[in-house]
Amino acid sequence: MGDHDLAVYWHPRTFDHEPPDGAFKLPSTPLLAVDEPHPDQPARARNVKRILEETFGTDAAFETVEAAPRAAIERVHDPDYVSWLEGFAAAGGGYVDGTTTGGNEATFDAARYAAGTALAATDHALEGDRGVPYALARPSGHHAQSDRADGFCFLNSAAIAAAAALASGCDRVAIVDWDVHHGNGTQEIFYDREDVLLVSLHNDHGAWEPTYHPQTGGVEEVGVGDGEGYTVNVPVPPGTGDRGYERLFEALVEPVVEAYDPDLIVYSAGQDAGPSDPLGRNVVTRAGFRTLGERARGLAETTAGGRYVLLQEGGYQVSHLAFATLGVLEGATGRTFDLPEYGEDDPFAWLDEEVEPLERALETAREHHAAHWPTLTGGD
Repeated sequence: MGDHDLAVYWHPRTFDHEPPDGAFKLPSTPLLAVDEPHPDQPARARNVKRILEETFGTDAAFETVEAAPRAAIERVHDPDYVSWLEGFAAAGGGYVDGTTTGGNEATFDAARYAAGTALAATDHALEGDRGVPYALARPSGHHAQSDRADGFCFLNSAAIAAAAALASGCDRVAIVDWDVHHGNGTQEIFYDREDVLLVSLHNDHGAWEPTYHPQTGGVEEVGVGDGEGYTVNVPVPPGTGDRGYERLFEALVEPVVEAYDPDLIVYSAGQDAGPSDPLGRNVVTRAGFRTLGERARGLAETTAGGRYVLLQEGGYQVSHLAFATLGVLEGATGRTFDLPEYGEDDPFAWLDEEVEPLERALETAREHHAAHWPTLTGGD
């Protein structure tokens, strides 16, 4: 990659995926004059790319990727499901089984290229190339289960990346998911395995469709069989912000991941915990995301030989996502940019944080997961 602070892996085909308007089961209704735009708009990724070009400039390398090969995808996804997804797109897409997850004729290609960004960033991390590897993936992936699309996600890029790392010789991979929604697809794929640790920080939203999406993200979901203990869910209350997420890293994420001692950390970096996100209720600002980036880098340096990947997941306010993701990458690279009009600030930092509810939720999670991770209570 050369002498760059940041390596951005992307592909223009990911911008062509476009769900139908009418999210939240409001296709077209005579009650409204205008259809609800689907939250996963191409503008999300376009704005992220632009803000990184404008800030990092020549200190960032933008590399287009190859689509993920089917063999890599089928390490974690049922081949019949992959074939179904290909046919779904070839037929023009639409909504999936009455859910809010939808696509068009470009969706299968876009999802393969999104997974390709994760694979390229993983190769970067494992080969020890200079610069922070960031995968500008779209559509997101962490809700996609082994046999179904879910939550605007079609192929689980984080799981595909983790499986590729294991196939290349890694013994253990940790996935830390700070998207405001539970990484249920990643959980389902690795629920009975000990070679992948999932730590998911998310709003306590439960299962949004109990039949199609049975995972709740509750603390009681800890894995089964060989995987027992290797799913660590941390539901957090609405209003959790900069101090809360730093506290979560300090008191739970870092002790558990350090005890697991992975060879690689994949961060499912969804920046939908921001104060203006239409699908989240938390208040993390650019400064808070900057701290998450710093913590992500520091944890990888102490536990994984510095090997980590930042993988784009959610974030649905098309302007704030750019500022929030910039914050993550500022923290990861050790840079802070003085932006025209905004300086180091976040133009969307409108709400104050509630800390006490987070502390109660954190204590509940620590007490529950200490049965598998005694480090959370000071044990060995």
